[in-house]
Amino acid sequence: MSTQEFYIRGPTDTDARGPFTVEQLVTLGETGGIDAETLFYDAATEQWAPIATSEKVKNLVFPEKKRLSIKPKQHVAMLNVQQEEHRPITVQQMLAAAEGRTDDTKDKRTYMETQARSARAGLAATTLIFLFSAASLIVPHIDIVMNLDYAAMLQYPLIFLGVLDLVCAVLLALGTVAMYPFVRFRAAFGIGFLGLLYALQDQPVMALLVVGGSVGLYFCTVVLSYLPVLLSAVLGLAGIGGVAYFVLMT
Repeated sequence: MSTQEFYIRGPTDTDARGPFTVEQLVTLGETGGIDAETLFYDAATEQWAPIATSEKVKNLVFPEKKRLSIKPKQHVAMLNVQQEEHRPITVQQMLAAAEGRTDDTKDKRTYMETQARSARAGLAATTLIFLFSAASLIVPHIDIVMNLDYAAMLQYPLIFLGVLDLVCAVLLALGTVAMYPFVRFRAAFGIGFLGLLYALQDQPVMALLVVGGSVGLYFCTVVLSYLPVLLSAVLGLAGIGGVAYFVLMT
C-alpha cells in the first residue's frame, strides 16, 4: 500500500484533499495535520470512513513507534585507565629519550651525534674559508691597512670586504653560528658580484675559483651529513684557497 494514494477530508468538511501518498499522510500525522478521526476515501467500499476504522490505513499513517529501552549496563574496558604497572614518566626519562639515551631512541642519538659532528666540521671549514678570503683581500694592501690610509683604501674597496671577512672568521671561531644567514648572503655575493668582477677583468680562472669557493661556503652552513660537508669543505677551501694563492704568490 506504500504506492497507494488517498483522498482525505475532515469529519465536517465537504471538500476533499488529495491525492496523498502514504509518506505524505505520515508527515501530516506527525505534524498534527490529520488524526485518527480524519476521513479517507475507501475505494473498496466507495465510502468515506475514519482512518481509525481501518487497521491497515491506521498502521500505515500512524505506525507505532518503537519503545526505547535501556540496555543493561555492560562492562567496557577503558583504554585510558591507568594500570598499576603504568608509572608516570619523569623529567629525567623524557630528557633521556630526547637525547637518545634509551633503548628505544638510541638510533636517534647516533643520528644526532652525526649531525652535531657534521655541523662542527662545517663550522671549522667556514672559518678557514673566511680566513683565506680575508688574506687574499687584505694582505696585498697590508701597508695601506696598517697606516689606516682611508683615502688609499677607497681606491681598493675590496679591502673593506676583506676586513669584514676577517671579523666573520673571528666570530665563527667563537662559535657564533647565529650569523649563518649573513654567511649565506656573503656566499651569494661571492657567486654573483665577485665572480662577475673577475670575469669582466678577463680572469676566468679567478672567477671560477671564487664561484666554486662561494658555493662550498654556502653548503658548509646547510648540510648536516659527513660526505656533503666534506665535499662542501673541499670545494670551498680549494676555491678560496686558490684565490689566495694566486693573489699572494703572483
